[in-house]
Amino acid sequence: MEGDMVKLLFYCIAGFVVGMVLFFGSFRKFREKRMIENTPTSKVRSLAMGRVEVYGSVLPDKRAEIVAPFSRTKCCYCDWKIEEYKQQGKSSRWVTSHRGVLGDHFYLQDDTGTVLVDPEGAEVDIPVDFRATQLDDKIRSYLDSQGIAYRRWFGNRKMRFTERYLVKDDKVYIMGFAGDNPFVEDATSDRNEKDIMIQKKGFYYISDRPEKEVLKKYVLKVAGGMIGGGALSVVCLFIIFAITGIL
Repeated sequence: MEGDMVKLLFYCIAGFVVGMVLFFGSFRKFREKRMIENTPTSKVRSLAMGRVEVYGSVLPDKRAEIVAPFSRTKCCYCDWKIEEYKQQGKSSRWVTSHRGVLGDHFYLQDDTGTVLVDPEGAEVDIPVDFRATQLDDKIRSYLDSQGIAYRRWFGNRKMRFTERYLVKDDKVYIMGFAGDNPFVEDATSDRNEKDIMIQKKGFYYISDRPEKEVLKKYVLKVAGGMIGGGALSVVCLFIIFAITGIL
């Protein structure tokens, strides 16, 4: 088998695997979509233990306020990454070299009260808030404090810095589990929601979109996985059979 055919076979096998992952992953996304549709949105004051859906504004927990590493923005949650531009032969691409998440807890507030949220383990679906490719004093200071190299023999490395964060008064939709608040002793709170913390137990999703927008996005994910992933796998499988002489 010639070199070009071997390459094509390799790409088709990889494409088939990716297509199957997307196809079967769409069934999980469909189950999550149905869960969102079938769970009524609760007011904070009427929260009960178990699976919940809430929508409100972000409030910082003063015990856990943080500062985003590159922009130095005060926020309640931040995930960040550093990418480096790598050249390999004739191709080049951005490669993630470091990433992290900051933020332990924040509050969600609606017109009836506030409830503590632990974002650990959640799928946080929020857009990029900050991106930079130039080193400034803030970024340089953070890199130095973390021991992250950014210099070469001649000049600085080509790097990209990205942050996504939640700040005070951001609107968020949360699908999660209302469990015990470990910071409050049982039976010592005069209001039920004070002894509740939203946390991970099963499907856990946080978005800055309202529920209708979240569902629209899920429709696209499900359709893309089922149709796009299925079509990719079928086409790649057909080519694999043709190359190997099975057809």
